[in-house]
Amino acid sequence: MKKKKKKILHLPVLLKESIKYLNIKKNGIYLDATFGSGGHSRKILQKLGKLGKLYAMDRDPESIKIAKKIKDKRFKIIYDKFSNIKKYLKKYQLKNNINGILIDLGISNLQLKNKNRGFSYQKNGFLDMRMDTTKGISAAKWIKKSNIKTISKILKKYGEEKFSYKIALNIHRYKKKKDILTTKKLYSIIKKSVPSQKKNPARRSFQAIRICINNEIKELKKFLIFSKNLLSKNSRLLTISFHSLEDRIIKNFIFKNSKKNINIPNKLPLTAKQILKTQSLKNFKFYKKKFPSSDEITKNRQSRSAILRVSKFLKK
Repeated sequence: MKKKKKKILHLPVLLKESIKYLNIKKNGIYLDATFGSGGHSRKILQKLGKLGKLYAMDRDPESIKIAKKIKDKRFKIIYDKFSNIKKYLKKYQLKNNINGILIDLGISNLQLKNKNRGFSYQKNGFLDMRMDTTKGISAAKWIKKSNIKTISKILKKYGEEKFSYKIALNIHRYKKKKDILTTKKLYSIIKKSVPSQKKNPARRSFQAIRICINNEIKELKKFLIFSKNLLSKNSRLLTISFHSLEDRIIKNFIFKNSKKNINIPNKLPLTAKQILKTQSLKNFKFYKKKFPSSDEITKNRQSRSAILRVSKFLKK
């Protein structure tokens, strides 16, 4: 008898909080910009009425396979990067019509548990790291073609790694003899390069290379800027980030767009200045910041570094 394959269980991070702060209207329109394994999307669908609509996006072909199993007229999956949402604005009449957006920037168990996706340093497999395995180059190819300076720069910029140069130097020395093709080999090089620490020394470097391979920071910035063209008045923007680099970008974006954009010439009469000040409304208002409960962290260790930021969109 063939043994049944164990299902990979994925627990959506901050699920209750996300659904609560999306403030779901029965007949509203929502966007799950990172479908993943579909945990958040399924819960949103449960809260929507018959006339509600949920659009979801993902660039991982495996996530698209899962999404296509959802047979619901209120649900539409888009196979693309969330930064490309502009392409679908007219097609689905999304301009300033969305009542809530959720972005979960974490790596799903679907990706982590598959050793040949290359996301996990705890499993030995091919060093890929691409969100979309049909496009771009793998981490193995990127390492092969990159020099010490480039690797060091990426490890420092996206992983905030103190020993970035030493790791890059040891990577360079090894690949002169042999290609680095597996997660195990990269992990061993990193471990030898970094002094003993409480946290796994490979965590920051794997994160940095993954961010670089998938252009994650640029994608996030691009989407945040365009979100103002998607959201309707008094709608919600929810982001779940897992490291300080992402969270800082989100926080700075919200802060920048929470200020009144006033540039009034001094020569204008007082009445004109008053009118301009009234018309110069803020785009966003910061609403809530939430962390996983101790109970959630116990059940799902991956959630321990998650930060949920909730913002309200004020303009039409």
